[in-house]
Amino acid sequence: MKFTELNLPEEVLAGIREAGFTDLTPVQEQTIPLALQGQDVAAKAQTGTGKTAAFLVSLYTRLLGHSRPAGARPRALVVAPTRELVVQICEDARLLGSHCPFSVQPVFGGVDYDKQRTALQQGVDIVIATPGRLIDYIKQRAVSLRHVEVLVIDEADRMFDMGFISDLRYILRRLPEFDKRQTLLLSATLDMRVMELAYEFMNLPRKIEIAPEQVAAERVEQVLYHVSQKEKFPLLLGLLRQEPTTERVLLFVNTKVEAERLSARLNANALPAAVISGDIPQPKRLRLLRQFREGELRFLVATDVASRGIHVDAVTHVFNYDLPQDAEDYVHRIGRTARAGAAGKAISLADEETVYHLAEIEELLGHKIPSSLPEEADFVWDYRRPPAAPRRAQRDGGRGGKGRSGERRGRSGGKERGEQRPLSAASPAEAGAEPGRKRRRRRKKPAERSGGESFEKPETND
Repeated sequence: MKFTELNLPEEVLAGIREAGFTDLTPVQEQTIPLALQGQDVAAKAQTGTGKTAAFLVSLYTRLLGHSRPAGARPRALVVAPTRELVVQICEDARLLGSHCPFSVQPVFGGVDYDKQRTALQQGVDIVIATPGRLIDYIKQRAVSLRHVEVLVIDEADRMFDMGFISDLRYILRRLPEFDKRQTLLLSATLDMRVMELAYEFMNLPRKIEIAPEQVAAERVEQVLYHVSQKEKFPLLLGLLRQEPTTERVLLFVNTKVEAERLSARLNANALPAAVISGDIPQPKRLRLLRQFREGELRFLVATDVASRGIHVDAVTHVFNYDLPQDAEDYVHRIGRTARAGAAGKAISLADEETVYHLAEIEELLGHKIPSSLPEEADFVWDYRRPPAAPRRAQRDGGRGGKGRSGERRGRSGGKERGEQRPLSAASPAEAGAEPGRKRRRRRKKPAERSGGESFEKPETND
């Protein structure tokens, strides 16, 4: 089905053409017609299926079809769990709505606190926000949600996983009643907790489910390597050199410590890489994503905290350097590639610790991940290693201790520069002398003083 077959305003169609969209994806084909009828929709779809465009097209169409009351702002609210996801949705909203007379304002933590508050006070049409920062402005009365006509909850399951459900409920209670607004909920899973939220705050939502097999299997080439932890990085180097095109590569790990370690080893092997995780300051995270999106940065190491907010086209490869503990995170990770109909490759490395998560991942996918045994030629042992961390100064093992200048004191109590003389280099007399005591001179025997023979009484057999 094509977008031109839908009854969309010309302003929205112009934005769709500018974005380069022609055919509807499965989630768009099932969601948009229902949303255009004014119904609430709860859609289950994995990342990379075009769900962002689905709710933005529906949102713009509704706002264009209803006259705006004087001073009623904002008219639409999109809530997302991560800052990166807010930024990405905002960019898509400005592209698809480039011919619509609506202002878009992102609201998230880490940057531009006063600037965002001023923009909200002056009035904007569409607010795209993370829960925490939005609640701050609500409590300061910098924004009122009483005139919201369209509410979008993106990545609803992630809201629960990240502990935002109480914040989300706080926001929902300050919106118009569910029958006076349209609500679109999108989630990777529609489990009991998500549907409970939907039934509480939505108006008889229509449930839509897109199976995971329709999402990744056809466009993402998946492969799995069983490898030990010591061999993971050499295998990664070998695979990166074997792949014909690695223009943009995402490498996922389970911890921030491992992300820093992997990035350091990649850089040490002439593969410039950067880390994006929850500890990276927001301005730097945005800069790294921009460089990665524009091709200035080729390798990006990420944790699962940031995985759902990375929406970059033309990602050629996704490496699961660590298999994720959560099966759903695997689907989200590999969904970073093969976006918008393009092809992509997802390579996973299962070591002796993370291999235990494989069964749950394959159960969610509904099929086995094709596995391959690495050959000796697949390994490239890194010839450059990151600089070792400075070793802490060791305490002096001798009895002399340290002086004020940090130099060790020798056996005589004075300072010595450098290392102490090894014991084997000392004379036998010095070796036998006790530290700190003056060595006695050995008295020579008479024969030694005169240089002659000794007149000692010879031994007898008596």
